[in-house]
Amino acid sequence: MNGLITKGIGGFYYVKTEQGVIQTRGRGIFRKTGMVLKVGDLVELSVLDDGDGVIEKIQPRTSDFDRPPIANVDTMGIVFSVRKPKPNYEIIDKFLIMAGARNTEALLILNKTDLAKPGEAEAVRDRFRGCCPVICVSAQTGEGIPELKDALKGRKTALAGFSGVGKSTITNALIPDAAMDTGGISTRTARGKHTTRHVEIFDLPEGGILYDTPGFLSLELDLSDVMPDDLSGYYPEIAALEGECRFDNC
Repeated sequence: MNGLITKGIGGFYYVKTEQGVIQTRGRGIFRKTGMVLKVGDLVELSVLDDGDGVIEKIQPRTSDFDRPPIANVDTMGIVFSVRKPKPNYEIIDKFLIMAGARNTEALLILNKTDLAKPGEAEAVRDRFRGCCPVICVSAQTGEGIPELKDALKGRKTALAGFSGVGKSTITNALIPDAAMDTGGISTRTARGKHTTRHVEIFDLPEGGILYDTPGFLSLELDLSDVMPDDLSGYYPEIAALEGECRFDNC
């Protein structure tokens, strides 16, 4: 039987199949070989007499992330907010590099536009013009949500971003049945209170799937496979100038 891992908690993996969602564990061979099962994996499984399953094989992955452990992502939806918390452009750049290094399209989602001053959201969009698409939304008012739904239709999208930017609120706006917990902003740190505890996949009503991932407080950006000499290739404004620098090793 084939299926899709939609959630993993406490050593159990919940696999969506034609017969419904089956609670499974992986074969011991995965632990022995160091192979980590990930949300988004397409797997082959067998069903035991008690109704639980055992994952036998993982199908080849189109993309692969270690932290959080997810696989087969088409699009990384990088969520950040106009205010509360304010944009951290260094972190956004790291997300963009991580997406590019894993052959995953990037989509910037600027949330909380209801808190923006006149022209503020447009200035952020202009900053990334020519780099990747930017969709301005307000999960509270619904502004931009129809446009975001269209952009995610038929895609396998992972929402990324540090805590408090509104990933879970956006998930609820896209998928009302998700009923994700949401939190406010910590008065001590001015950052988000971490609400998502695990990675989980939801079906989008318009088609496609959405990965909801933990916030940045528990998400480590793994760029260990990105070599310094390759960094320029992940900045479109720099890559466009390739071959024009007076220095050979620029």
